[in-house]
Amino acid sequence: MKPPVPDDDNAPTLRFRAIFISDIHLGTPGCQAEHLVDFLRHTESDELYLVGDIIDGWQLQRRWYWHQSHNDVIQKVLRKARKGTKVTYVAGNHDEGARQFIGLAFGGIEIVNEAVHHTKDGRLLLVTHGDLFDAVVQGARWLALLGDSAYTLTLKLNQWFNHARASLGLPYWSLSRFLKDRVKNAVSYITNFEEALAHEAKRRGFAGVVCGHIHKAEVRDIDGVLYCNDGDWVESLTALVETEEGELKVIDWKAIEALKERTLAVKGVELAHSIGD
Repeated sequence: MKPPVPDDDNAPTLRFRAIFISDIHLGTPGCQAEHLVDFLRHTESDELYLVGDIIDGWQLQRRWYWHQSHNDVIQKVLRKARKGTKVTYVAGNHDEGARQFIGLAFGGIEIVNEAVHHTKDGRLLLVTHGDLFDAVVQGARWLALLGDSAYTLTLKLNQWFNHARASLGLPYWSLSRFLKDRVKNAVSYITNFEEALAHEAKRRGFAGVVCGHIHKAEVRDIDGVLYCNDGDWVESLTALVETEEGELKVIDWKAIEALKERTLAVKGVELAHSIGD
């Protein structure tokens, strides 16, 4: 595999063996595409896995929404593929239309139903969006669509609420995450989902599983299986990465951006003082 060419010669680059991102939901107002473009500009990897729900076909069928920043995300990914990054698109439920193209490649991006990732230390990880292990999505599609509408409403309420918090100088707070953490059935659903994926990976002889779908980033052991969820780019702004040393960990881009802003602010103050002196 030829080494990828940096995406932006002027941008400091974080280098990884592999990057896993999912649940971008391009085509929705809640998509944080600008932040994802920033992430893609500042990272490079041998392999990039798009782990489902990249384009939100469910929402686009209801109402067309497509910002220029959504085009920018697609262009960044295509450019990475052209420059040598192996890009694999694992279809999810919101972009299930891509499943009719499984086995084909577009712009150097291979469309698959699931993938297998080889870690530096030789472990095999099953890479799947996760919706195929979701009883609601598979058994009661109408309920899944209703839940999606409720989630979209929650995101709108959350946006208004956090706008008010920002005006008061308060940090971001996720209403949807709070509700998921407090509602017993939601917590039970997430636990069952995680255990079902870990069980399937173990049954098929994999050392671990990488997924998305539930928008909850996490890396942990479940019954001897490494369970990795890369989160989402609607609220969490997270990705799963395998470092050059072979470590699997979650990258919180929101926290990194906040640190960059604080660093720039400190440098600005120092520059002002030096000019004043």
